[in-house]
Amino acid sequence: MLVAGNWKMNKNIKETILFFKKFNKLLKTKNKIVLFPSFPCIFVARNSASKTISIGAQNVFFEEKGEFTGEVSCSQLKPFCDFVILGHSDRRHKFFESNQLINKKIKKAFESKFKVILCVGETLKEKNKNKTNSVISNQLKQSLSKIKFTKNLFIAYEPVWAIGTGKNANIKDITKAHSFIQKTLVSLFGKKAEKTQILYGGSVKPENMKEIFSIPKVSGVLVGGASLNPKTFAKIANFK
Repeated sequence: MLVAGNWKMNKNIKETILFFKKFNKLLKTKNKIVLFPSFPCIFVARNSASKTISIGAQNVFFEEKGEFTGEVSCSQLKPFCDFVILGHSDRRHKFFESNQLINKKIKKAFESKFKVILCVGETLKEKNKNKTNSVISNQLKQSLSKIKFTKNLFIAYEPVWAIGTGKNANIKDITKAHSFIQKTLVSLFGKKAEKTQILYGGSVKPENMKEIFSIPKVSGVLVGGASLNPKTFAKIANFK
């Protein structure tokens, strides 16, 4: 299982150090753990986390250098990061990132030997109009256009209506979405894509992790708010 924690724009350097001071002691698992701090805290996170924990970035740009104020390149992140999250709903809906832009970022990230967690998922309006499959299909096909299959690709299904709302997709919703994602990946890359790890994200917490991990098509989780507390996140990370 891959257990990833996305801190979003939370925690300063002091809070990051304190988190790992507690979390390192609580972590007792064979699961793969990845944490995604905000950019200013990545260096201290890498130095504070135990060696079994991977550190990732929440975003990256598709150019190496130049007049791109506010952006961060792959080469700047590579010394500290193994993973990068791309296509998160925050980036899609708050910063209006298109599938075409995400595609450029994924290509660059793979060229730079990053593991990529590509996020896909529908809004409540799209869900109510029965557009879940068409939305996910477009996100996958356009974001992964002209990209060769790699084991460094991970998909996170994050229904937008379940992120930070306390709501959670039920077993039927998650199973259907993950099955559809797998089928779409196979249509893009062939049978070798069947083993691509598909994570679930959307108000994951200790209270619902048992139910989520019991779903056969779920091979990990992308945790938001519950990853900010070392004790809470350890409960999820240590789940067998």
